[in-house]
Amino acid sequence: MHDLTLLQDLAVVMLVAGAVTVLFHWLKQPVVLGYILAGAVIGPHLLPQPLVASQASVQTLADLGVVFLLFTLGLEFNFRKIRQVGPTAFIVAPLETALLFFAGFEIGQLFGWPTTDCVYLGGIMMISSTTIIAKTLSEMGRSREPFAQAIFGILIVEDIIAVLLLASLSGVTHGASLDWRTILQLALRLSVFVIVAIVLGLLVVPRLLKFVGRFRGDETLLVTVLGLCFGLALLADRLGFSVALGAFIMGALIAESAEIRRIERITMPLRDMFSAVFFVAIGMLIDPGVLREHALAVAVITVALVGGKVLACSFGSFLAGYEPATALRVGLGLGQIGEFSFIIAALGATLGVTSSFLYPIAVGVSAITTVLTPYFIRHAHRLVALHDRLAPESLRNYQRDYLEWVRRVRERQAADPVRRMLHTIILQLAVNVALIAALFIGALAVQQLELRWIDELPAWMGGPKTVLCLAALVCSLPVVVAFLRKLQALSMMLSELAIREGTSARQKTALRALLSNTILFAGSVAVAVLILALSAPLLPPWKTLTLLGLLATLLAVLLRTHFVRLYARAQSAIRETLARPHDHHDPEPSKPLPPLLEHADLRTLKLPGEAAAVGQSIRALELRTRCGASIIAIRRDSETIHNPGADLMLAAHDELLLLGDPDQLHIAGQLLTRGPA
Repeated sequence: MHDLTLLQDLAVVMLVAGAVTVLFHWLKQPVVLGYILAGAVIGPHLLPQPLVASQASVQTLADLGVVFLLFTLGLEFNFRKIRQVGPTAFIVAPLETALLFFAGFEIGQLFGWPTTDCVYLGGIMMISSTTIIAKTLSEMGRSREPFAQAIFGILIVEDIIAVLLLASLSGVTHGASLDWRTILQLALRLSVFVIVAIVLGLLVVPRLLKFVGRFRGDETLLVTVLGLCFGLALLADRLGFSVALGAFIMGALIAESAEIRRIERITMPLRDMFSAVFFVAIGMLIDPGVLREHALAVAVITVALVGGKVLACSFGSFLAGYEPATALRVGLGLGQIGEFSFIIAALGATLGVTSSFLYPIAVGVSAITTVLTPYFIRHAHRLVALHDRLAPESLRNYQRDYLEWVRRVRERQAADPVRRMLHTIILQLAVNVALIAALFIGALAVQQLELRWIDELPAWMGGPKTVLCLAALVCSLPVVVAFLRKLQALSMMLSELAIREGTSARQKTALRALLSNTILFAGSVAVAVLILALSAPLLPPWKTLTLLGLLATLLAVLLRTHFVRLYARAQSAIRETLARPHDHHDPEPSKPLPPLLEHADLRTLKLPGEAAAVGQSIRALELRTRCGASIIAIRRDSETIHNPGADLMLAAHDELLLLGDPDQLHIAGQLLTRGPA
């Protein structure tokens, strides 16, 4: 009977969502807004008898929508773009989250709410919605533009902050103080999880999918991809992180495989289905009665949220070196809250430390800002034009001078090979430390499972602790050897840079050896202390531990060459994966057929800002039906979109590439450039 209830609820949700999709495409309005309104209609608060029998079952399906949306967002991600968006993300995210937390706390104080409500409201306002932004940008066909890539980088850092925030908020239960040691431990665990998942994933996932991709059918590939996605999402959840984080990382790993085009094609229908359920589920949470009672609070929070995020994110993006137009688009794209805000509000309600009205207010603010987000992104060019028109000349000169200074600083850093090499070595050392930590943390996890076969090992092996400690130590030896070699290279470089010119050759040699050996010794002691700290619950008696240490040292000396070769192969495999051209087009594009195009012509056309076609989708224009011409490419800002989809919205000043015969192109030009009726 439960299965029939689930089927009935799913049928209602999909039928309503399908009708809304058709209606809102016809009205040329964001489909996300339609999903939310549909959820409000079929939910428990408007109709005398709700159309959905079990809201919990719909929420379960909505959680799958989050996983699919974050997974497909990861498919659009490129690890090589981290260097580009990294500085922006780590400048903007802390700035805007701190500002919004302060704003939320002060708004709660203004309304006279309890302190705990104020703290939770600050947390609710901090985190933008990755799900909503991903859906909106994908629907508008703008997820690969520069401002979108900056937004995705910021969202990654925001998600990390959100995980730490959830741990922190548990410390304010009943007025308790924050446990910073818990927060630091969680941050370290999160860093280890992300680094290990990426490193091991780059070694395994692309090669696995290359093997699976040899089978002609899409079924095997789809099942494998979904298994990987759900598996890493489940692992992230079991480790105390969000399923969204695991899904995103797996999507980014799969994006580095040669089968990315096929994977995108076969997973998009699943994403569209479950993301529709997700937004309908949000709408079902809207209670008009609570919103009417707290309408003033919802309005104030919405204005403060949008204004604060636009201001902080735009200013932070500009500081990171983005043009004012791009920086403003980043701020406008992040002006909403979503799934993490719901989780934070639900945490307060579950712990019984927040008032009953806080969760509906969070949902109401999320619904309003979700409605506003597509309009902000679509009409950002108007605000950019307003800025250019109203900004004083002195401000524009300052912006140009600052961006020029940032550009020169980056060029100097890029031209400094020593600095680049130091950054590379330090990054590799950090990765090695994370891998070592992961091996011992994994051994601890195995111990907690209390597996029967470990307990039944012969007594001469020293017991489960000795076996697990030895296994982790042996598995970490290749990484430890690589760490020491990298540390030796770093110590030599730093000792060379630290010695001033003018020092005698004899003093140089002595000082260089002293500094190099000191760095090498300190680093070796640090990694030894780390291993001991991580393996403390696994440590056998001192005699056994000493024997294990001597055995590990002997293995490291005897197999050093093999360990170095194994590490080098793994490093080369990762570099080879990342060196693959990263595009989302067919790896073997079709060859042109000139005879079929002998009567065709091409024409470029720049879309005026006042044209009626601005804001309409290619499907709605019906250009091919009305005149026979087709839009085969669009250049928007610095990005070229080849073979744009039918649902892509045209924007002001888009440069269109049209295909057709001369008469068709002439009519198409008239249709596209004419003003509003």
